[in-house]
Amino acid sequence: MKNFTANAVMFACGSLLLTASNSFAQTNTKSSSESHEVHPEVAGDDSKLEHVLVSVPVHKQASKTALPVTVLSGDELRASAMSTIGDTLANKPGLANASFGPGVGQPVIRGQQGPRVSVLQNSLSSSDASNVSADHAVSVEPLLADSIEVLRGPSTLLYGGGAIGGVVNVIDNRIPTKQVDGVTGGVEYRHEGAADQDVSAFRIDAGQGDFALHIDGLYRDWNDQDVPGKAIDEQAVESGHADHDDHEEEELENTDGFVPNTDGRTKALTVGGSMFFEGGLFGLSVSRLENNYGIPPAGHASHGHDDHDDEHGDEDHDESEEAHGEEGIRIDVEQTRYDSRLELEDPFSGIHQLKWLLSYTDYEHSEIEPNGAVGTRFENDTWESRLELAHEPLLGWHGVVGLQLKQGDFSAIGEESFIPETESRSLGLFVVEGYDWRDWTFELGARVDQDERSPSDSSAKDESFTSLSASASALWQINDAWQLSLALSRAERAPVTEELFSNVDAPEHEEHEEGGDHGDEHDEHEGEHEREYVVHGATQAIEVGNTNLDTEKSMNGDIKLSWQGASARAEATLFYNNFSDYIYLENSGEFQDEVPVLHYEQQDAKFYGVEFEAGWTVLASGSSTLDLTLFGDSIRGEFDDNADVPRLPPLRVGGRVDYRVGDWSSYVSVINAADQDKPGLNETETDGYTRWDLGMDYRLPGLKPEHSALAFLKVNNVTDEEIRLSTSFLRNYAPEAGRSIIGGIRYQF
Repeated sequence: MKNFTANAVMFACGSLLLTASNSFAQTNTKSSSESHEVHPEVAGDDSKLEHVLVSVPVHKQASKTALPVTVLSGDELRASAMSTIGDTLANKPGLANASFGPGVGQPVIRGQQGPRVSVLQNSLSSSDASNVSADHAVSVEPLLADSIEVLRGPSTLLYGGGAIGGVVNVIDNRIPTKQVDGVTGGVEYRHEGAADQDVSAFRIDAGQGDFALHIDGLYRDWNDQDVPGKAIDEQAVESGHADHDDHEEEELENTDGFVPNTDGRTKALTVGGSMFFEGGLFGLSVSRLENNYGIPPAGHASHGHDDHDDEHGDEDHDESEEAHGEEGIRIDVEQTRYDSRLELEDPFSGIHQLKWLLSYTDYEHSEIEPNGAVGTRFENDTWESRLELAHEPLLGWHGVVGLQLKQGDFSAIGEESFIPETESRSLGLFVVEGYDWRDWTFELGARVDQDERSPSDSSAKDESFTSLSASASALWQINDAWQLSLALSRAERAPVTEELFSNVDAPEHEEHEEGGDHGDEHDEHEGEHEREYVVHGATQAIEVGNTNLDTEKSMNGDIKLSWQGASARAEATLFYNNFSDYIYLENSGEFQDEVPVLHYEQQDAKFYGVEFEAGWTVLASGSSTLDLTLFGDSIRGEFDDNADVPRLPPLRVGGRVDYRVGDWSSYVSVINAADQDKPGLNETETDGYTRWDLGMDYRLPGLKPEHSALAFLKVNNVTDEEIRLSTSFLRNYAPEAGRSIIGGIRYQF
């Protein structure tokens, strides 16, 4: 039935697009001021308009909600866009990047990552495998986005338990929501030096009458990433093993100036179309992503893999691949996604807007061994639907009632298959209401989720969880300049598949090598280490799930003070998150074949921190402007037993100067990160760093008056600083890129 439905969606999508294409081909192509621009930065006045939030169902402007929100769009998004979503967001207050080599960059929101951060594509899940492992890339493309909205703090109320840490919503125009007349589009080419990366992207938006068509595509390839100095921090690695004298790890050859096996290639293509009618629209899209990238050798060391003495394939690899090919695991991703969208204005009495979203995602990736064999194949087939009904004002209250359904079938087959095939189902009902009174705006919300996890293995039973969430916020417009907001929420998250079922089906074996006498501290796990566990290559540890896990609960508070003047602005946010039954991986002190055994456990935890950002227009004379921005953030995380939560970002402060004159613009930015000397149990500390970036661009006339071009040049990490991120599992093996020159040109028509 599932295959039939998927084929039906494909057929309908193809029919609509063919109709739209034929209709469009019969018209004269011309530019339209009403069309959707490829990049708002060249649209002039568009960049000055305040962004209307798509991720918030009532679609408020960012300044009209008490929710902690970060928005990247227009010039800011174009300047920040990198090859991964984590790297794109990394320099915003409260946000960080969890890298796993240049091919993987997962977002970190206020210290939360993995299953606690939901990455969405147009308000529906990205439906990949990024929340299962740190070495799995997020299947979204920042370079093709119109905007990126980040809801910091728990966003469970809007998008379910997986969003207890926050939401990253990547918004594009794959299903057009506005009618267009004629053709607009753009092409871009850029080259990035640190990884010898070439990127080509294009986008076309076209239409006639009641039809609109969207096409975009991207091609990216890169080589091994250059880094300053040695790839492996041998001193940190040695100190990390100081407490385990009996732990003998396969020694990896250190490289100088680059991280081996970090090359890759990405291809993406999306085609979508919409049909408009009186009072609404209906649209479909289909997208295809192919992503092949290497994992740094430490990311998948020999534990759990065969010895590979075979020859390494083709002879035309570069020197780095030939020297280190025997250590290279590659991940080969294929994802096909189908989306549909229905919007109706005033569909029936009392409802002024209905919005329905549906997606089906066929995702799989293979982890390729150095000899070319498939080690493990991950598959994730997901259906997701979201219905939002915005009602007419009722006693002064206006808001949205919503329903969200999701069903997924996840499997991992092969030698690193530590999670059994699991079918997951979730149902969420939510309501969000707003009320305006004088200088105050109040928002209330509630949500209930029912989550079910059904593993195929007989050693684990089905699990079911009911989660309740609620929120209340107030926004006080003190005067024309000052604004104060307060947000309180209670959120719950159901355990995900890997937390429940990792290694639960591990077969027993006759002999087991103990890692030493560890006392009675973990008697509750007695006998578990007598099983033949599968090593999780990303963490280089054995992770053992816990079917006794309960829902994770958090009480959260945010208070923000904002000031907006004629030529300056500033805002500061304090937040506090108190977790009950926080799910984490505990090091048991046990070993199997020299590999540490970690168990998923629960313990209370608290997170607190501060974020600030301020900007001034220092000079504004004629066509010249000089702007100064300062920002910073700090977060602490502690367990109930006073231990530090691992892999949190350090204290950061930074600044940026932007100068524009005529068609020229330029910037210089700096970020200073402190030492992370509270790395968490069994984690190594990271040194602080100071990173300088600079860039400039120049607007050129196009071939026609309505066309435009932009040439840009950037230098990232100008001083070639060694940067090792405390949020990364591979901090001691794969530092961030060294000095990198990025140049390119963007043309819009």
